[in-house]
Amino acid sequence: MNSNDEVLVAGVDSSTQSTKVMVCDARTGTVVRTGRAEHPDTTEVDPGEWWSAFTSATGGLLDGVAAIGVAGQQHGMVTVDDGGAVVRPALLWNDTRSAKAAADLTEELGGPQAWADAVGSVPVASFTVTKLRWMAEHEPELADRVARVMLPHDWLTWRLTGGDPVTDRGDASGTGYFSPAKGAYRTDILTQAFGGRHPELPRVLDPAEAAGHTPDGTLVSAGTGDNMAAALALEIGDGDVVVSLGTSGTVFGVCETPAADPTGTVAGFADATGRFLPLACTLNAARVLTATARLLNVELAELDRLALAADPGAEGLTLLPYLDGERTPNLPEAAGSVFGLRRANMTPENLARAAVEGMLCGLAAGLEAVREQGISVRRVLLIGGAAQSQSVRTIAPMVFGVPVAVPEPAEHVAIGAARQAAWALAGTPEPPAWQTDVASRLAEPTAGDAEQGERIRQRHLESRALVHNV
Repeated sequence: MNSNDEVLVAGVDSSTQSTKVMVCDARTGTVVRTGRAEHPDTTEVDPGEWWSAFTSATGGLLDGVAAIGVAGQQHGMVTVDDGGAVVRPALLWNDTRSAKAAADLTEELGGPQAWADAVGSVPVASFTVTKLRWMAEHEPELADRVARVMLPHDWLTWRLTGGDPVTDRGDASGTGYFSPAKGAYRTDILTQAFGGRHPELPRVLDPAEAAGHTPDGTLVSAGTGDNMAAALALEIGDGDVVVSLGTSGTVFGVCETPAADPTGTVAGFADATGRFLPLACTLNAARVLTATARLLNVELAELDRLALAADPGAEGLTLLPYLDGERTPNLPEAAGSVFGLRRANMTPENLARAAVEGMLCGLAAGLEAVREQGISVRRVLLIGGAAQSQSVRTIAPMVFGVPVAVPEPAEHVAIGAARQAAWALAGTPEPPAWQTDVASRLAEPTAGDAEQGERIRQRHLESRALVHNV
């Protein structure tokens, strides 16, 4: 606590690319200090790089901070031995070498429905359980040394406190061996995946439970996964669905009952408050716009102008933007396609428009998928780098068919981690109320927009069915 009785908390976002730190007023959420440090650009990394980035990003920032929370990239695999040493570089969510392991495990447990019933999700290459299977098959000598398995945020929290490893139900729900519905690990699945081995897992804390303290006495909260922290920062409630447009795209909302989608489109995660967080993910979001801009040899600002200069529907031009395959079991090897090409519509404006509409149609499919899991959709909160594109903000209400609000740009994951830290510090039944109203930037689709959006989505679905039989 400082001289004017302001209580400070810190939130850490240890993402794929970097560590971001937000120091906030514990009562209001006002950001007072920030820090950042980059991570190596790779799909496997020594966890020590995260600690170095954390140390660099927090240098001089934590004076007077009473509590700290860590949110991390989901799904990664951190393995340590009996002495606490890292056994091998951590495999990140975007390391796809375990794709075959995902297919094998799905079959071994009895198929997609069995997995959805067991852990709420059908495994894909990003999930920790598939990475453990890959390690057991390809690095058995290293697998024999593994005493504990952790997620990225678990490992950082462990380094901060020096105590026993802990996690939260939100991040644990992305491993593939934790049941959100039962609130418990499925150690039988873990053991089967890891070739009969029985590594120790972090204890799962309650949402507001403290993980411990740093050596200097700073409280450390349970921490959580990045999507769960973003939901906590935005204080989403019934009827709110977040669409995050980063390198990849995610669609998620909160509900009171667990999801279990046997198609694998929706992952049945838990959130950071005791509820559930059905989430659909696409690998193709902002990168669709950057790739199209590169094809047209223009900057993103010019791509924006071109897309807005074209008519809705791009004169029949439809882009399936599966430029990097897809995360769902249905489309792991999918490739991008362009439909409806005619000499009259082959213009830069139409291609730019088709790229924006195609990207948003992929997210609209995710929106429909989470709706089918019991999420009511009153409005969409559009976040992430591509949400700052004027063409995206203009076209999104049309494609989504619901009001779209664009919150002010912020490091939502780090702020969510800070809010969790404030909650653990306060010891209250509910987290502190921080979020200002984002509805002031609400854009609602007109009746004409809704008709146009339905036609655009239908063409996208027909094209997908034609090429991918989905």
